[in-house]
Amino acid sequence: MQKRYSLLGFALLPLLSHALSDSQLFEARDAFRNGDTATLSTLASQAGKDPLDAYPGYWLGLKALENGDSNPARQFVNRYRSGYLVERTLNELLEDMGRRSQWEELLKTAPVLADNARDAETVCFINLATLQNQQSIKPDRSYLAGNLADGCNRLIDAQAARGLLDNAQTQARLRLLIAGNFTTTARRLAAAAKLEDSFFRPGSPEQQAQALVNRGKSDLSGALAQLADSKQLSTAQRGFVYGQLGLLAARRLDMPTALGAFAQADSAQFNNDQWEWWLRAALRQEDWARVEQIARAMPDELANKPAWQYWRARAMRAQGRNHEATPLLVRTSFEHSYYGLLAKEALGATLEAPPTRVQVDDATSRSVASDPGVVQALALFELAERSNRIEWREEGRRVWRWALRERSDLQLLAAADLARQRGLYDMAIHAAERTRDSHDFSLRYLTPYRDITRTYAQQLDIDEAWVYGLIRQESRFLNVARSSVGASGLMQLMPATAKWVAGKIGMPSYQVNDINDNIRLGTWYLRHVLDTLHSQPVLATAAYNAGPGRARGWQANRPLEGAIYTETIPFNETRDYVQKVLANAVYYAGAFRQGNTTLTARLGTIPPR
Repeated sequence: MQKRYSLLGFALLPLLSHALSDSQLFEARDAFRNGDTATLSTLASQAGKDPLDAYPGYWLGLKALENGDSNPARQFVNRYRSGYLVERTLNELLEDMGRRSQWEELLKTAPVLADNARDAETVCFINLATLQNQQSIKPDRSYLAGNLADGCNRLIDAQAARGLLDNAQTQARLRLLIAGNFTTTARRLAAAAKLEDSFFRPGSPEQQAQALVNRGKSDLSGALAQLADSKQLSTAQRGFVYGQLGLLAARRLDMPTALGAFAQADSAQFNNDQWEWWLRAALRQEDWARVEQIARAMPDELANKPAWQYWRARAMRAQGRNHEATPLLVRTSFEHSYYGLLAKEALGATLEAPPTRVQVDDATSRSVASDPGVVQALALFELAERSNRIEWREEGRRVWRWALRERSDLQLLAAADLARQRGLYDMAIHAAERTRDSHDFSLRYLTPYRDITRTYAQQLDIDEAWVYGLIRQESRFLNVARSSVGASGLMQLMPATAKWVAGKIGMPSYQVNDINDNIRLGTWYLRHVLDTLHSQPVLATAAYNAGPGRARGWQANRPLEGAIYTETIPFNETRDYVQKVLANAVYYAGAFRQGNTTLTARLGTIPPR
């Protein structure tokens, strides 16, 4: 049930019975972009009870906040009382209070917004207001996270100024900020902690340390040699630079250099990336004792991730301690994910046929279909479809995700089936993969357009399950999907790639968003990269995402276990992509009743370059 909100001092305004037209909604959107509050005010006053009629009032509230007037936002909350837009407005209202240092008003208003509805920046501003009210807030490791939202940066500044961060922690944050070129944020923190001279005086040891980090970006060996000879840097400064240079080396897959640098670094100044790449460097070298040592030393929030639980267990096994590894593998094997599959297979089990469909009762289905958040999301999808305006679909996705928070498994499955029936395959998958105990893998791993996909997979002799795994990751079966770099369609083809493939196969005309054309072009290109990369699906999958040259460049000079190659892909997006595509393929192979469904077999061995 949606929480109902209200703010004191504002009357609950009535809603009219009629609905705004599509053209009025578009007019309101344009007015918001242009700062036309008069038009927004007029349209907001005409709003009826239609699921989309709240938008003019919402935009009016946001625009007024930008101009220093919180009254329209407060009136909006009291008029509509509940829903995605009301929670967004309350977050914006609280964050605006924080930016204006209205601490007393912020603390008085904050209880109105449920804890689970608060943005990360809203939480930071509430904590900052609490701190300004002379109550202590215990710092966490966020000071090592680099640049954050403004409210969170300001909270850390205040903690440093009040001594809640010790000098070493404040200095570690300053070094990370400066190394990341977040100079404005760093200067504000340095001023709060009275460290401006130490960090920004030309020629200071801190400036020398940053110069070494910068040199390492273009001359890693030279920077390491200069660091070894440096006499002016403190132990903490040297430890920081070694940690930065170790990260640079690891991301270049120069693992011996990375391990040498990390060994001399100060791990107390490591951010999450450094911890993870230190472990990956040891893994790529198959230094199992060091893998286990690093996994044990990691902060708990990292060490407990399925990835590092799995690799720690593998390290124990490599050292002959199976009895210690088994509990870690068992714990990870319950995950329906890449690492869960690997852990299951390490225990000697394989994925059986995916669970059969779960029956959802009619009452639950009706309740979900009539939920105001779901109704609003579906109305946004319908508006996007009839107007061909993609921004409304994106808003529908945000509302859909919001509407499915804290739902039961049956409610999630009812929502997934509702989305499937309407052809909203991406939203069906979003709902189905969030179940905790009762799973329906026919909804998690949908198979639309199978006649087309199977035809081209058979013609090209490529694994249909792999093709489906790739399409699911690329577009979630949304045929109008378009990436930020211009890739289009189900298989997310770049224009140049589509044109090149069309020329190769004698296809004089095509529409990249046409389902048949896109699958025909995409499967041919997938077959092509497979043929040019040792018929190795890991390499081909990486090449499909990042390009064949990069996939080859990430090979080692010796055979490498496929899971290790995948774990040490330098690009976060490509690493996640390869893992998900191949895990998806295992689940699709199970659904298609194919043989050889293990993820370990699919990963195989990567040949030397």
